[in-house]
Amino acid sequence: MEGFDFNVSGLYISQRFANASGDITIYESCKDMPGVLIWYLSLQFTNMFLGIPANITVLWLIHKNKRDSSTSDIFIIHLAVLDVLFCLTPPLELANIVFLATSSTWYVLRFFYGMKDFSPLFLTCICLDRYIAVIHPIFFTRLKDRRHRLVLAVLVWLIILAYASAKCVGNIVHFDLVYTVMILSTFAFMMFCNIAILWALKQSRPGRDTMHPVKKRASNLVLIILAIIVFNYFPSVAMFPFKTYFSQDVFRCYVHYVAFGLMDFSSTIQPILYLSKKKFPGRLNCCRTTTTTNETQTNSVSREIWTLSQPSQNINGGLS
Repeated sequence: MEGFDFNVSGLYISQRFANASGDITIYESCKDMPGVLIWYLSLQFTNMFLGIPANITVLWLIHKNKRDSSTSDIFIIHLAVLDVLFCLTPPLELANIVFLATSSTWYVLRFFYGMKDFSPLFLTCICLDRYIAVIHPIFFTRLKDRRHRLVLAVLVWLIILAYASAKCVGNIVHFDLVYTVMILSTFAFMMFCNIAILWALKQSRPGRDTMHPVKKRASNLVLIILAIIVFNYFPSVAMFPFKTYFSQDVFRCYVHYVAFGLMDFSSTIQPILYLSKKKFPGRLNCCRTTTTTNETQTNSVSREIWTLSQPSQNINGGLS
């Protein structure tokens, strides 16, 4: 009998359950493998309870620390807003998976899934900004005007909303290929940027055998970010070539819930990582030296290049 439409974080735009009727829920159709569904929903509610306050704190902190903000903060702001919106969906998702057997409310969820699907575009913008800052610092100084970044952020939002709207409509032939191409290309690009940044930061200064402490901190942070990219996004990338090797039931009830549950959890990990490297205004004011206001343009550019590691500290004080 004909089933109902459902979608989980971008893998399927519309899938029909051959063994489900309009009176059966997704949870009931996967009753032989309920563990992953329970884990997935637990992860989504963790996103809601931790991700929302974490992302709001990121927005507040960036607003408070405007003077010490990074050029990448504009992309972090938009990513935090997107994650807050996505973290509002778990109650509706719980109702649709466990209690409801109708496909009507999935239109709303598909729109938010579409937004989350293309959120890596903002991560790509951050990686690109840091890549230019570290690898091409002279060219970076010519692009310090944030209007360029605002235009890029608006363009990314237009792409995200267009994709989410199309996904909400559903039933577009081969539309899932759009997500496949996007996630594979952004994943490859982020890997390239982060490895290039990591390699550049690992290089010792001329005449020294050890890495400068500021470089070392930046290198460690980039390594952490690279690990999170692999942990959150690699499962959804790696599964596509092997999709046909799984049975339909295993794939729809187990595999993609694991992969995209990890991907969705980036809504919590990303802000927590950002906050772990930031100093809050009260502590920042105590530690700030009086010479900060007299920094030269050259020193400001140097601090911007290394803001990935210590975005709110006076890095010039650590350079010899």
